[in-house]
This record gives sequence, C-alpha cells and structure tokens, in this order.
Amino acid sequence: MQHTKFIRVKIFMVYMAVFAGTVGYAKTYTLTSPDKQIRIMVVADNYISWSISRNGETLLKLSRVALHVSNGLTPGEMPIIIRAETKMVDQIISAVIPVRNKLIPEQYNELKLILKDGFIISFRAYNDGAAYRFESTLPDQKIEVTDEIADFNFNEDCHVIMPQDNDPDMQGAYEAIFKDQKLSAIPKEQYGFLPLHIATSAGTKMVLTEADLYDYPNLFFYGTNKNSLTAVSPKVVLENKLAAGSDRLEIITKKANYIAKTKGSRTFPWRVLIISPDDKGLLETDLVYKLSTPNSLENTAWIEPGKVAWDWWNANNIYGVNFKAGINTETYKYYIDFAAEYKLPYIIVDEGWSVTDVNTLVPAQGMDMEEIINYAKSKNVGVILWVLWQPFDRQMDKALDLFVKWGAAGVKVDFMGRADQYIVNFFERTAAATARRHLLVDFHGAYKPSGLNRKYPNVINFEGVRGLEMNKFDATITPEHNVTIPFTRMAAGPMDYTPGAMLNTNKTDFRVVFSEPMSMGTRVQQAAMYVVYDGPLQMLADNPSNYRKEPEYTRFISQIPTVWDKTIGLAGEVAKYVVTARKSGNKWYIGAMTNWDGREIKISTTFLDKRKYQMQILQDGTNADKHAADYRFIDNQINAGDSLIIKMAPGGGWVALLTPID
Repeated sequence: MQHTKFIRVKIFMVYMAVFAGTVGYAKTYTLTSPDKQIRIMVVADNYISWSISRNGETLLKLSRVALHVSNGLTPGEMPIIIRAETKMVDQIISAVIPVRNKLIPEQYNELKLILKDGFIISFRAYNDGAAYRFESTLPDQKIEVTDEIADFNFNEDCHVIMPQDNDPDMQGAYEAIFKDQKLSAIPKEQYGFLPLHIATSAGTKMVLTEADLYDYPNLFFYGTNKNSLTAVSPKVVLENKLAAGSDRLEIITKKANYIAKTKGSRTFPWRVLIISPDDKGLLETDLVYKLSTPNSLENTAWIEPGKVAWDWWNANNIYGVNFKAGINTETYKYYIDFAAEYKLPYIIVDEGWSVTDVNTLVPAQGMDMEEIINYAKSKNVGVILWVLWQPFDRQMDKALDLFVKWGAAGVKVDFMGRADQYIVNFFERTAAATARRHLLVDFHGAYKPSGLNRKYPNVINFEGVRGLEMNKFDATITPEHNVTIPFTRMAAGPMDYTPGAMLNTNKTDFRVVFSEPMSMGTRVQQAAMYVVYDGPLQMLADNPSNYRKEPEYTRFISQIPTVWDKTIGLAGEVAKYVVTARKSGNKWYIGAMTNWDGREIKISTTFLDKRKYQMQILQDGTNADKHAADYRFIDNQINAGDSLIIKMAPGGGWVALLTPID
C-alpha cells in the first residue's frame, strides 16, 4: 500500500502520570508550537476548556469542548482524567496531489488526555495553528451523538468574515457571500458555515474550519451577540422528499434527535483554528491537509491533475461551425478538438447529457456517449461526466461500471446541498467507489473540503464556493469577492471556482446574460486566478470559439500548471488584493489580483532560486479601466533578488511566467 511518504521523522513520546480526576479540582496543561509562538492552555475543571495565544496576544479565551452521547456519557464535562500523554512530531509529508506544496513540513506538539468511560481528547499546537478532537474507544458498540459543544470565545470583538445562511436544515450550495462584520453583530439566530476568517485588532488573522471529517455531520456556528461563536450541526435525516416538480430540491420532513449514529471506537473530526500574523500566511497553510487521514490508495499513478474545457457556463454557445450547437455529439467533438489543440487533458460533459430525473444511465437524444469518448481517446483527451447525486446514489455501482465501459475519466457529482452525516458518508462512498475504478471525482453543490482529498487523492476538486457561474444569475461575483476567497474558503482546500471568462467588463458595464455570460474585472484578473486559486482540476469555463480567436492568450493560460511544488504568499489583504508565487519544476509563476481599486505593488524576488530568469508577463492593458478585456504581453529578464513592480487596473490582475536561463 502506498502511504504518504515520510522524508524525515522524529517522534518523541512522553507519558505523564496525573491525578485521577477529583471533580472540581482543576488541572492545567500547557502546550506550545514547535516555534514557541503559539501556546495552548487546557483546563480540566467541571468541564474541559482550552485557550490559545500567539506571541503573548490572547486569541481565544477559555472555551468549552464536549460531546453529548445518548448513553449518558458526556466526555468533556465533569472529566475524570486517567492520564495525559504528550508527543512531539517533526516529519515531512510528500503529497500525492500537491495542491500547494509537494513536500509539506509537519511539525506539532500534542497533548492527549485519556478520560474515564472510553474517550480521549487530543490537542495539537502547530506553527500555523491549533486543533483538537475527541476519540472514542468503545469497541463493539454503536453510539448516538446528540450534541457537540464547541464554543469559541474570542478575546475581543474581532472582525469576522463569515458566509451566512438561514435555511433551518442547513441545506444549500454553501456558496454565500462572505460578510464582514464584528463578532458581536452576529445575532443568536444567525448561523454561518465554515471556513470563516477572524481578524484581531493587532492584525493576527485566523481561519476557523474542520478536518478529517468522516461519518459525522459538518460543523456550523451561530452568533451569540457577544465575542463568541457556538457550534451546531445538522441532525440525522430520517425522511425527506423531492419538492414538487423538482429532480433535485430536497425537503426534509423528519429528523432524528441526534447528529450522528456511529461506531463506538473512532476518531472525531478535528476542530481547527489556522493562525497567521498576516493574511498572506493563509495562502501558504496546509493545516487541513496535515490533520487529515493519509492516502489510502495503493496505486495513484493514474491520477492526472490538469485543465478541463467546460461546456455548461458558456451554454454550449459555440459559433463559426457548420452544425447546430447544443447538447449533441458534434458539439462535444468540437470541445474535444479544442482541448487537444491546447493540450488540455479533459473536457466535462455537464448537465443535460443524461435523463437526470429518471436515472443517470440514459443519454439524452443526440448524445452518443461511446462515440464521444472514443473520439476523445483518439485525441488523448479524457471525458468527465456530470451526475445528479440522488439518482447516482441509488445506482452508484451500476452507473460507474457503465462509465468505465464507455471509457470515461471521471465524474462531476452535483447538487448534494446538505451537510448531514448521510451526505458526508456519501462523499466517502463516492470517493472509494470511483477510486476502485480509477475515476476522478469533482464534487459540486458541496460543502467545503475537509481532508477527503488526502485520503482519496482521486478527489480532484470541490466547489463549495460562490464562483464564476453566478455571473449567469446575479452581480455578486465582484473583484472584491475574488480577492476575499483566497483568504477564506481556499484555506480549507482546493476550490472549483471555474475561471476563464473571455467577456470582461468594468464596474458599470456588467450585466447578467445567461447564454453569453461575462465577468466583472479585467481579462488578466481571470488569467491570474490560474496561479492564485488552488484547484488540481481547473476549468477553462468560456466558449472554445472565444478562446480560439485569441490563441496567444489561450496558450498562455493553458500552460499554467494546476498542482505545485511550492507556494509562497508574497502579499495580500483580504478583500483588497493578493499576490502569490508558485513553483513547478524549475519554473516560477506569479499571480496578482486586486479589488475595484487599481494599485501598484512592489515585490521582492528573494524567494527565487539564485538564477537569472526569462520572464513573460501578462498585464492589464493601458485601457483596461475602460475596456476590461485589454491586455498586453511583455518579455523581460530578471535576476533573483530584483524587485518587481506589479501594476493593476481597477478589478485587474497580473501574471508572470519565469523560466530560468541556463
């Protein structure tokens, strides 16, 4: 079995005998990060609580943690501690699919409290954050978790940027706008979903999320009208039905009084607080990946990240051809020819190819799937098939076996719209079933990533982000939004934003057009997303007919990798601007984006290997403030250590490809 490769490993175990836990007798434990900057204090009194500080700044005041289990056990409350164990780990993970970094240093100190009645709670201090989780050791039992107590009592009235929703069952696409407000302004009846961004008055930045989520519901947070957030999770769904006239909109009609029925011997998800002295550090963190279960697949050589030509966003509205464009075999051969021409490894055949309200096995009229996929294979292009989750769930093995017979490369699973235990298990069943058949999977209509892509590297991307597709419906995808999500949603893992718009507008000219959608901001901002945004499967969302009209530009964006050996956050401030450097092989890529404020940023290149580089720059054109599609290429040379001046138009971007000169 091919597990994560450990390059350097130092693990030290220390066992400490402590008092056996007289109730009311407080015990205090301290834990520091390897670099000594982050400090966790754990107090066991009438309940277990933890606090966090960084370099003397209190971030989290004592905050209660507990589980309520149906058999009357309440680990974390009135704790009786049998013993405490500490562990120090220093190792390097070699990522199978390197979303940000191929080699990921994993350094942490851990405190593990073994409790009476078969539970354990572990705390970890990393250089880039802190986390805790429960573990149960009740073999041959089933337990029902009725509630989880996870309070986050921040030291001050921090600014929080949180995606908010109001559905009572916590259903939805998890694609809300990130709203910036004070913690105390979030009312008790308002909840938000993870991840969320927290900033202190001293400038420390945090992202609250979770990791290693299996057989358990997602975590959400309610406001308290104070400096605190309190956790809530969706209950187990007992009965549900489709809304009248819909093949996907679910109505939950009956819920259990518990959030999970699960094995008695297991680990629970990590509750994670990523911590950075500034926003740019959030561009580099791999904390969710580090906290997640290592690769479980024996063979991963077949998993190929890359770019994909996408049909749905541009409504199959190709032109300049001698056939009627639409959902038909001829149109998809056109996409395949385009993908082959620009060396894109995949196309997606999205919604409409199958009779979704009956099952996912019957192609629509005019779609010869075997002919399409065989033609794609002859061009060295893979085909990823869209499926609606409910009919797919009912016939998963049958559907996947058929897709393998046809020769498909993967599936895009859509419209789950829930975050309860059943859906979390559906994600893993899909990941495992596709992996057995050497198929990729891209989850859309999905909650945020929480580490599944480490255990199953064939899980190549996740949506759970308000992305480019919303330009077909409203005017919410602004440049400000585009430079918010790298510091918020993207901290949890890769995101399928689906960039690549070719019809670009300034602030006043944008309009909603479903069949010929456009973007707000410049063309170069769209190009910069291929460097700034994490996404091992990264789409070219626009019309191939549009791309073919500008071959130099299309070749440039097509050559940008989708996985990286190294990622460095060069500059950035949430909702304002972002600058990221990435390395692939011996080449470096730099991407920058700004909100509606044009800006000039000076960047040092001391991060470069000590060489001279040929630099191809794609930058906003002179008139990009009026004609957002205006851009120009510049060729230059640069030595490591030289300064770069990045100039961006309002809503603009900047991209550079640096190739070493031997």
